[in-house]
Amino acid sequence: MKKKRKIEFIINPVSGGLRVVPIKTAIEYLIDSKLYEYNFNATKYKGHATELACQFAKDGKTDIVVAVGGDGTVNEVGCGLIGTETPMGIIPCGSGNGLARHLGIPMDPVHSIKWLNKHKIEDIDYGTINEHPFFCTCGLGFDADVSKRFADSKVRGVITYVEKILQEALYHKDEPIVIQTESGEENIEAFIVTCANAGQWGNNAYIAPLASVKDGLLDITIVPPFTPLDIPTLAYQLFNKQLDKNKKIITHKTKSLTIKRKKDGVVHIDGEPIVLDKTINIQIVPKGLKVATPIKEREI
Repeated sequence: MKKKRKIEFIINPVSGGLRVVPIKTAIEYLIDSKLYEYNFNATKYKGHATELACQFAKDGKTDIVVAVGGDGTVNEVGCGLIGTETPMGIIPCGSGNGLARHLGIPMDPVHSIKWLNKHKIEDIDYGTINEHPFFCTCGLGFDADVSKRFADSKVRGVITYVEKILQEALYHKDEPIVIQTESGEENIEAFIVTCANAGQWGNNAYIAPLASVKDGLLDITIVPPFTPLDIPTLAYQLFNKQLDKNKKIITHKTKSLTIKRKKDGVVHIDGEPIVLDKTINIQIVPKGLKVATPIKEREI
């Protein structure tokens, strides 16, 4: 009899919209019990998912560690698995689910579980920002300030996120920065600076539509200050993978960059806010994480 493979599910009970009991019941019903044995592990504090993932990678008994939550949970689990032979799977239950969408993992609750029964393992890149790993995007400016407001909110979900965007729009101030890449140095005033490993923030908002998690490069998108008249065009391009076609947007592909600003401030790492120094060093780490992804019909 073939030995069953082992899955450890790491569940964030406070991810946007997640209800722990139904997700456990769905997993029990949909996972092929002839192929897999599994355990549920609920996170109890910030950083707990990283500790659990690291432990499972070290024990040598776990075939796949699955993050059940949003981009923050995915980041924590990924941090515990980088540089190991243990792959990460994702059941997306967050507000944005940027990396899951980029990898083609279904958003539908049923299919987001069923694909685990037949998957493939791939090696993908990840980035670091002042040595903090990120797997989807990191950045500063308006989106980082919104992430801070969202993190401080007691209510999660898309509606709350839109509310925080509108609040930040009333008070946000752009700041001058210096960006150094392999191509040289730029002095700019930016509304948003995003460093992307994957193509989108989440919710199909493609901030870097040409980004790849396998090319060994970061896609840098710099959105300069704009007028209200620019908003409809920017919004359309953002949600239709066309932002790179906007002549006002500055883009780069690079292995590393340094950002200098006048003072310490907030950045976001996979949507989670953190305060970093005024000098920010960002770089790509090629093929540093193994992930489980769905097998498409034409691959079967």
